[in-house]
Amino acid sequence: MSNTAIMSARERIDNLVDANSFVEIGGLITKRNTDFNMQEKAVPADGVITGYGVVEDNLVYVYSQDVSAMNGAIGEMNAKKIANLYEMAIKAGAPIIGLIDCAGIRVQEALDALAGFGDIYMAKVKASGVIPQISAVLGSCGGGVAISSKLSDITIMDAQNGKLFVNSPNAIAGNRVEKCDTAAAEYQAAAGNVDVVCDSEADVLAEIRELITILPANAGVTAGMESTDDKNRILAGFDGYARDAAAALTKIADSEKFIELKAAYGKEMVTGLMTLDGMTVGAIANTEEAVLSTDGCKKAEQFIYFCDSFGLPIITLTNVTGYAATMEEEKTISQAVADMTYAFASAGVPKVNVITGKAYGSAYVAMNSKHIGADLVLALDSANVGVMDAKAAAQIMCEDEIKKEADTKSALDAKAKEFDKLQAGAEGAARRGYVDNVIEGESVRKHLIYAMQMFGMR
Repeated sequence: MSNTAIMSARERIDNLVDANSFVEIGGLITKRNTDFNMQEKAVPADGVITGYGVVEDNLVYVYSQDVSAMNGAIGEMNAKKIANLYEMAIKAGAPIIGLIDCAGIRVQEALDALAGFGDIYMAKVKASGVIPQISAVLGSCGGGVAISSKLSDITIMDAQNGKLFVNSPNAIAGNRVEKCDTAAAEYQAAAGNVDVVCDSEADVLAEIRELITILPANAGVTAGMESTDDKNRILAGFDGYARDAAAALTKIADSEKFIELKAAYGKEMVTGLMTLDGMTVGAIANTEEAVLSTDGCKKAEQFIYFCDSFGLPIITLTNVTGYAATMEEEKTISQAVADMTYAFASAGVPKVNVITGKAYGSAYVAMNSKHIGADLVLALDSANVGVMDAKAAAQIMCEDEIKKEADTKSALDAKAKEFDKLQAGAEGAARRGYVDNVIEGESVRKHLIYAMQMFGMR
């Protein structure tokens, strides 16, 4: 695998943190191993630069693997440096960022290197849900290092030089890299292993800086930033965005800035981060397909747990009519929906649901409904809430009556209209207490901000 690097390990850090803010830790540490003539090989800083700095005045801890020193391979002391940095970050309550460009395990150090992998894994597990962890795949990230990257909360990948793999493409039976580059950003993002793909290293580092400004420093503090956007901003024509989830969330967000995560995976669901009047929230929404899929539910489930860990309120835009219907989906969809339902129901952070389109059947119940613990449910005045499509329901309930009519089509339409009025409209759900308020689409942003203020998020 190629390890072509645009920036050096040090340059990457300098481009990530605020100017002159980085303080290196453990710069003189080097290998202890002498097997295979290792005593004759110089490994500056043992192949990884570790330390701390600030990003937009926010304290962060950073390690950057040095591909020029034994290809950045992880050995005993290299791993100890990373694990020790994690201990410091946890005590300081600050995010940790890994800039990954590494040939994998340092084979010459054998079992000591394997023990090092264990040290890193344990450190990352201890930090899970305590401080945000971000991995940036800037070069090779293979084998056990790929596992390490997935122990982070967010993985960002450079599409040009990043390679993420457990087994290299040529090691997979029947495959060659020319046939399918399974280590490429496009492939790994579609598999759900990468949250954000960027066009260059510079873009990756800029994306990390953006994330640091809106993520909480740790699980014990509230996330947010100053906002100059009008909290009462009207979203003209918002109803037209109801089927385009990413566009709808962008319209709602402060300064129309929405950071979508895992965009290429589980495309029936949109997840991401944004601020509302400066308050950081996690957002989940159904896309135009209006169905729950296995991958979409897994994507939402993971994101819910992330938000719950760091005290981020969750808002959902619901537009769902049922489930993805294929033979493959039938094997997995029930468990995936159950897992997502459990995540919504068990999350202790404020949860607000906005029904933007159709909300039908048990799929609607699973999408952060009042029935499974949503704290506040709003519905657009154009939304429909019910057991199923009105015409399908009328066909089932009134089949005998409709058959007696000469014009069955008109009879069906009339019954469907009657059902829609009584059961399927948003007002029907509001009368039963399943919807707290029916609102106009243009007022969604201010209602969500009011909700966050009501829950004491400001």
